[in-house]
Amino acid sequence: MYSVPFNKPVLLDQHLEFLRDAVDHGYIAGNGPFAQRCESLISQSVGGTAVRLVTSATHALETAALLLNLGPGDEVIVPSYTFVSTANAFALRGAHLRFADNDAYGNILVPEVERLLSPRTRAVVVMHYGGASCDLDAVLALCAARAIPVIEDAAQALGAHYRGRALGSIGDLGCFSFHETKNVTSGEGGAVIFGNGDYLERAQVLVEKGTDRSRFLQGLVDKYTWVDLGSSYVLSELNAAYLFPQLLQLDAINGRRQDIRAAYTRELQAELDARGIRILDAPEYNTPNHHLMALLMPSRSARDAFIAFMKAAGVCCPFHYIPLHASPFGSRYGGGTPDHLPGADWISGTLVRLPLYFNMTVAEQDRVIDAIRQWLRTR
Repeated sequence: MYSVPFNKPVLLDQHLEFLRDAVDHGYIAGNGPFAQRCESLISQSVGGTAVRLVTSATHALETAALLLNLGPGDEVIVPSYTFVSTANAFALRGAHLRFADNDAYGNILVPEVERLLSPRTRAVVVMHYGGASCDLDAVLALCAARAIPVIEDAAQALGAHYRGRALGSIGDLGCFSFHETKNVTSGEGGAVIFGNGDYLERAQVLVEKGTDRSRFLQGLVDKYTWVDLGSSYVLSELNAAYLFPQLLQLDAINGRRQDIRAAYTRELQAELDARGIRILDAPEYNTPNHHLMALLMPSRSARDAFIAFMKAAGVCCPFHYIPLHASPFGSRYGGGTPDHLPGADWISGTLVRLPLYFNMTVAEQDRVIDAIRQWLRTR
């Protein structure tokens, strides 16, 4: 048992009140009042772009794959350094994955996108690591010239911006996560953001099990039936009720995370620098949402020693992804990828994350900082 866990989901005073309201109004399936309020608040956060709540960012990505009608023979460029859902959504449609390397911030390299583009490329997926991004304008320009859709895996990026534009709303489709490890959470949940509004009408069918139920609820048809492919991707009212008060306080929640990151940096920066340990920040063109506090160690052995030391001190400090190109399944769906992608292999082998959550106490953060200082004295 850790005295300081890696994460605790956001807990607000209003949570029980809103959950009780959801139960009292007698409707706890999807598309209810809380879901509609959440969609409105998310839309405001991303500049008025259309939004649809779904049951996870994984399902948001699967919706994107369905909307693009992907199938065998199609190629999708995805980052290797990402969570498996970024790839699974497209592999499930039979697409061939082209794994791209990443930059020093964990984001897809633009020259890699250019290298991997082919006549069979049907989509490019960019994942915004830690709430930061690649040079999106450059990726969009490459893809626009070939009429290739860009999908933003913005699972970690709600409230973050690229050159003043909300991440998740810039490409053709964006995908947010509200998993309990994210800045705001519904336990499990996500959202699809429609940068290209042409996809919205069909998406309403796909997330309703392939039926035109949304048109029925609007009174546009007198019954609903199976009209397309789809699955059950609608978020329940109970999840939406838990998410709603957090969206009302999104700026405050992200601001609190910024304060915690600032305290880590203020207390540890000089000592880390002296030992060649880098704090992962965002590129200058990003306004981050402070999703991560991550350190980049000089070597894998130093990173592993740090994790073991912190565990013994009662502090949970995990690393993040195994690159997909190096995974057992990666060669099956991404054949032709080099065995070594230097950026992905390096960040996967050296990155470690520190505890960071909205309800983190000063005492908890002090315990983390004291343990890090004890480890640094051993170096």
